[in-house]
Amino acid sequence: MALASGGRLSTVSLGPLRHAWQVYRARWKRRELMWRAIKARRDLQPIADRTRAIGPDDILVVTTLRNEIAHLPGFLDHYRRLGAAHFLIVDNASDDGSDGFLAAQPDVSLWRSQASYRAARFGLDWTNALLMRHGHGHWCVTVDADELLIYPHHDTRPLPQLVAHLQAQGMAGMGALMLDLYPDGPVGSADAPEGAPLTQRLPWFDPGPYRARRMMPRRNLWVQGGVRERTFFADDPVRSPTLNKLPLMRWSWRQVYVNSTHSLLPPGLNDLYDGPGDRRLSGVLLHGKFLPGIVEKSTEELTRRQHFVRPEAYADYHRAVARGPVLRDANSLRLTGWRQLVQLGLMGTGDWTDVRDS
Repeated sequence: MALASGGRLSTVSLGPLRHAWQVYRARWKRRELMWRAIKARRDLQPIADRTRAIGPDDILVVTTLRNEIAHLPGFLDHYRRLGAAHFLIVDNASDDGSDGFLAAQPDVSLWRSQASYRAARFGLDWTNALLMRHGHGHWCVTVDADELLIYPHHDTRPLPQLVAHLQAQGMAGMGALMLDLYPDGPVGSADAPEGAPLTQRLPWFDPGPYRARRMMPRRNLWVQGGVRERTFFADDPVRSPTLNKLPLMRWSWRQVYVNSTHSLLPPGLNDLYDGPGDRRLSGVLLHGKFLPGIVEKSTEELTRRQHFVRPEAYADYHRAVARGPVLRDANSLRLTGWRQLVQLGLMGTGDWTDVRDS
């Protein structure tokens, strides 16, 4: 990973004409995606709209999901403990009880869509629609239901304290590395019973290697590596998952997510995070993808074909996951907490330090 001084990825200077052309294209792409988000509202049927209860300083959590009942109690509990005030959720035709569970939560506003997840740019049009309508002026955490955001001192400093610090530093958001957690045994097993914290059920992770590069013209970051590349994409690493995200942003209706939460427009927002090794304050998304149930989901995806632009190209990946391989190897580490991730360079602290919490 080529880093410039101060932990920032180096970039290539562009001529003025080329720069102007790229700015023009990015502006029109942003308008196109904003228009898609406006139209996507027609796909969303309100089930429990409690958005009138949102206060002006409330921190919001936004997600789109399908059949995530196994994750939802821990997901809601985690973000409530961090200080999130309200959840904006799109349920994409769950049939496992997720919708009923969420509708009963007093701090959840829920919409249902029967439309194609893939046709909605893998749910991103729906996410942008909610952010545009309800997120403007709020700090928003946009994550999947199997992603738990942590950051330095998250156990003693809740999100309101974090966003106040970011705002004082003139930062519009915070980046994070998506860190895949896995069990000691085969995929589909867990090291602790249902109801235990995610980090007890899936306590292992790959400390590296990870690599990052900046993509032009949108300046979006591309971080790859880790356990899924090691296990499933070793022969073709360029196809391995993108692991960088920008999950925490002070939202404006002028912004849009472009590719999951990996990148944003306007393009300058993508400079908020340079991946592992960035010394600025950043977080980690603990990814619970490999909890029990992943084998069934991978088998289902072979027929649903909703999660990739070219799903046929990833059929072998889903088959490999469905076989339930053992992911732990000699280099795997057991997760002990955020300090460990800082020491490994997977999370940055910036000036978010305090001797009382060290």
